[in-house]
Amino acid sequence: MRLKLFTLVLTILAFNVRAQNDDSLKIRAIADEILLHSTAYENLRVLTKQVGARLSGSPQTYKAETWGHKALDQAGADRVIEQPCLVPHWVRGGKDEAWIMAPGKKNQPLDILALGNSVGTGPKGIQAPVMLVNSFEELEQKKASVKGKIVFYNARFNDTYIKTFEAYRDAVGYRAAGPSQAAKYGAVAVLIRSMSHSADNNPHTGSTRYNDSFPKIPAAAMGLQDADRLAALLEKESLIVFLKTNGKMLSDTVAHNIIGEITGSEFPDQIITIGGHLDSWDPAEGAHDDGSGCVQSIEILRVLKAIGYKPKRTIRAVLFANEENGTRGGSKYAEEARDKKEKHIFALESDEGGFTPRGFGVTMTPELLNKLRSWLPLLAPYGISEINNGGGGSDIGPLYRELGTPLAGLQPDSQRYFDIHHARSDVFEAVNKRELELGAVSIAALIYLVDKYGL
Repeated sequence: MRLKLFTLVLTILAFNVRAQNDDSLKIRAIADEILLHSTAYENLRVLTKQVGARLSGSPQTYKAETWGHKALDQAGADRVIEQPCLVPHWVRGGKDEAWIMAPGKKNQPLDILALGNSVGTGPKGIQAPVMLVNSFEELEQKKASVKGKIVFYNARFNDTYIKTFEAYRDAVGYRAAGPSQAAKYGAVAVLIRSMSHSADNNPHTGSTRYNDSFPKIPAAAMGLQDADRLAALLEKESLIVFLKTNGKMLSDTVAHNIIGEITGSEFPDQIITIGGHLDSWDPAEGAHDDGSGCVQSIEILRVLKAIGYKPKRTIRAVLFANEENGTRGGSKYAEEARDKKEKHIFALESDEGGFTPRGFGVTMTPELLNKLRSWLPLLAPYGISEINNGGGGSDIGPLYRELGTPLAGLQPDSQRYFDIHHARSDVFEAVNKRELELGAVSIAALIYLVDKYGL
């Protein structure tokens, strides 16, 4: 009896070793194909240089959709679907301007960008005293003095956080809710310190969300060097700032999620989603945010076809519409999946830039998390050192809320991401080809393992 049990254990161990060897070889083949023949970098060049900025509702939205459809076809998708959804249509409307008005001195310009979805000042602009606050708590303390002023939120990134997304989560509330909080007490406009810890002076835009209980007031982000300069001046004296923005919200319009899929050979009703968002803010080319996630997702379909791998489950690459100022594309994708009673077993998003891959953040049960962690030895040669609880992405989040789908998000090295996030510096030249491709390798390896073994 003991001999039979010992023999069974040895057989299981040998099977596991053989399976791991097979998986290691398959992942090596995936990596070699991507590192030698990837189309991701060239796809990104075309998207950024021939299409450019892709704010929802802009003419470039539809050029990007055409690009995405063609790229998915060329990657070997069995079919490409265009899934319509209504999206917000905000326009910047012209050049944003601001300067410090110092009596008897030359006006001192401030480098600014209006926040997405914000109202404009009107053609004459706004001229008002500026009130410096460093936190919402300080705003509450000074609320009796806010009326008629431009509130300047000088909330800094916490530079002690090693993972910079933690600093972003701490500070982003000033962009999202700051204008309405200030309007509550009678402010006429808001300036915010850009959501960044960069050393340059590029302003970083991003969406704001008005509370309909209060007036909608103009809001703009300021470059960090100018923010430091303005804060230092306000510590010494009262100042008046002139602000002119032109933003306005138009009626909702139609955009599309562009979906390419390879049909599963054994379980075609089980769907694995990978994706990034096709839209971007208007000051730059949206290379890291999120052109890189889009081209990596397309590359997964291409590499599986190129190495002759026939997935058991249906694999979809989704180029989501309208992540930046509404997440309407992700919501539509999940709603349709729910209504069609689709079985989504896993979804992975790449929306943290095309930098060197470090790990994955996941939202799933502890049992599934442990299963993914058991694959770390297979992923480690390609830069993945950790799989941690907490992660996914804005566009796949609705799948979890609607269907309970397990989620994952690629987590590249984050140290440079907020240097370029939503700023004019997010251009093709800021993306490193090798890092972009290694991210695609890591995603493809995890998708292969989920497809082979299920969740």
